[in-house]
Amino acid sequence: MSQVTPGVLKEVVRPGNGPQVQRGNTITVHCTGNLVNPPKKFWSTKDPGQKPFTFQVGMGKVIQGWDEGCLSMSQGEIARLTIDSKKGYGASGFPAWGITPNADLMFEIEILEIK
Repeated sequence: MSQVTPGVLKEVVRPGNGPQVQRGNTITVHCTGNLVNPPKKFWSTKDPGQKPFTFQVGMGKVIQGWDEGCLSMSQGEIARLTIDSKKGYGASGFPAWGITPNADLMFEIEILEIK
């Protein structure tokens, strides 16, 4: 596991085989999100009825830990990002998804497409 930025750790599950993600790219990902403690899945694009998630990276459209972690990835890569609460949902949490205040998060992200 390596540090991407303070508060964002990355473990490569499968190296990428395509271009590096750049700030401003629109990327499509498969993602599964878990609380770190206690371990509990709160969201997955692979669940029934869900589809891959698309967003513009590095522009503040998602939590800070996602922007920073995804900018360290390349097309085809699968990585586990462990994100400190300060770069996740912070003191407010995200109650709709069962994310408690100050919760550290772990996301497994696969970069499917970069535009």
